[in-house]
Amino acid sequence: MPMPSAVDLAAHPLTSWQGPLGLPDFTRIGDGDFSGVFDAALTAHEAEIEAIAGNAETPTIENTLAALELGGEALDHVSSIFWCRAGAHTNEAIQALEREISPKMSRHFSAISMNERLFARIDDLYQRRDALKLDSETLRVLEKTWKNFVRSGAKLDAEGKKRLAAINEELSSLGTIFGQNLLADERDWALFLDQADLAGLPEFLKSAMAEAAEMRGQKGRYAVTLSRSIYEPFSTFSERRDLREIAFRAFTMRGQNGGATDNTAVVRDMLRLRAEKAKLLGYPSYAALKLDDTMAKTPQAVHKLLDPVWEKALEKAASDQIELQRLAAEAGSNEEFAAWDWRFYQERLRAEIFAFDEAELKPYLQLDRIIDACFDVATKLFGISFEEKQGIATWHPEARVFVVRNADGSERGLFLADYFARPSKRSGAWMSALKSGYKLGDGSRPVIYNIMNFAKPPEGEAALLSVDEAKTLFHEFGHALHGMLTEVTWPSVAGTSVSRDFVELPSQLYEHWLTVPAVLEKHALHVTTGKPMPKALVDKMLAARTFGAGFATVEFTASALVDMAYHARQDAPVEPLRFEAETLEKLNMPKTIAMRHRTPHFGHIFAGDGYSAGYYSYMWSEVLDADAFAAFEETGDPFNPALAERLRKNIYAAGGSKDPEELYTAFRGKMPSPEAMMVKRGLV
Repeated sequence: MPMPSAVDLAAHPLTSWQGPLGLPDFTRIGDGDFSGVFDAALTAHEAEIEAIAGNAETPTIENTLAALELGGEALDHVSSIFWCRAGAHTNEAIQALEREISPKMSRHFSAISMNERLFARIDDLYQRRDALKLDSETLRVLEKTWKNFVRSGAKLDAEGKKRLAAINEELSSLGTIFGQNLLADERDWALFLDQADLAGLPEFLKSAMAEAAEMRGQKGRYAVTLSRSIYEPFSTFSERRDLREIAFRAFTMRGQNGGATDNTAVVRDMLRLRAEKAKLLGYPSYAALKLDDTMAKTPQAVHKLLDPVWEKALEKAASDQIELQRLAAEAGSNEEFAAWDWRFYQERLRAEIFAFDEAELKPYLQLDRIIDACFDVATKLFGISFEEKQGIATWHPEARVFVVRNADGSERGLFLADYFARPSKRSGAWMSALKSGYKLGDGSRPVIYNIMNFAKPPEGEAALLSVDEAKTLFHEFGHALHGMLTEVTWPSVAGTSVSRDFVELPSQLYEHWLTVPAVLEKHALHVTTGKPMPKALVDKMLAARTFGAGFATVEFTASALVDMAYHARQDAPVEPLRFEAETLEKLNMPKTIAMRHRTPHFGHIFAGDGYSAGYYSYMWSEVLDADAFAAFEETGDPFNPALAERLRKNIYAAGGSKDPEELYTAFRGKMPSPEAMMVKRGLV
């Protein structure tokens, strides 16, 4: 238990947000502030929990469930700022604190979930739930709260509780170590090149590589980094097969290079602890535990989705590889076709079939224009608008601040966005919240943020995106809308607090609007001429949407199947990397395609617990998003007002207030089959 602290939580800038627009005053926050404030906030939350658990009055929704939901505000505030910093702008001091705070937080929340007097009050309400005549959202929150306590060990004996708390603490520490090891490997590796090494590279990539080299103290040279925004286009366009191989091996070996940053043992220990945790809680596997509160429910249901997709993807990839090998032979290559050849020859095949390449699209996909497109679509669909506010300090000077307004001009919340890659930022793209939006108590307006890792252009040049990067921007903004449009009462079901295999629906669905012709015509403007993307190029791009489906689906689905294979076992593999190889061999994984996320750098499932036994959820949600956008297509209007209102009410605003199937059916009238997703991917 933390010692009491002299920190004044009511006045400290980490917990009392007195900055512009109700944000924290980041100019008054230093790295050295976090530790003391965390201890004080933990102590304050413990006192709040004790007051609830020790209340002599009969449990009510107000004095127990609502008090529990609204407790820990100071801890929520300091935590949200800290974890934002840990992901988006870290340093050695923050990383040291992360290693200290992760197990401390785990101990704290384990103690809450195993507090017998607190659970007795929740259980009392749960047993009387029918007699309490609760509204549907409150009933759902009560049932979810009770189940979460049980799944967190509330019914274990004293010895079981002690062991589960120790497991949770160790898993928390290991997840932090995994993420920090991965960041170190990504930060510390760069392949520095000179002008003579750049054959085939388009100007946008040369500019990004020059900027990356200068950031690393090599001005005048060019750097291949392990950021996808540089690695993938380099693998696509570089004519230097030897350099493509070097980059490929570095990218796929992240987290597996021996030494202090190797994640092999971390993964082994995490899988062992997860299997033990599941057994302790009475589940046959960790996957069974994690899937218990999802739409899929069981590993068998996940396989029912993934297995047919896998077979179709293998067939498509095999036929594609024959074409790619033909191109390689025609180009004079005598080498055996390898994984570092796939993107390069796939791009050449695209050019042969559709008479354009990715480099032709880039000048039309300016970052600022695509941001405007995200906002414009949100205005058309949901009536909200965005106003940028300059000069407001955040966690990094590059982060931008927008006020979000309702159609009547009233303020709905804030949206913050941090778009460019840097060594202090972990890879990938994500959405999170400094504050959730809800109505309970005094209520709270949402403060939502997006983090990206686009290549930063040289000073004075526009940042240009690939189609995939533009989709990523729309995807994460879809998550942000899920947070910003929330209209629920209870914090625990606000925004993105939904089952893991439903949470990707609002984000993946939003991607569809990027390629609506009217959106492209307005926002896909040439960086030099300002003219819209020519219709002929738009048509080629849309015709090529499913090009490369075999490769993309194999690399993704392999990761989802390996994730499920790890976690659906009753025990844990002693040698996870051997198990990965054996699993891929059983699946007939092509030697020429790598998993999108190999085990030692699979941050989704090992840098924390978010998507463990849950990476399949992107594809599960894809079944829903393909069907949901088809609803708009069926009306002939991608912005159909009546449908947009049903979408807002039942998907974006509803959070986890109802069962996901009930919400989706309220929007669409029925649940979909996987067929629409397979068609969308170009697999059937």
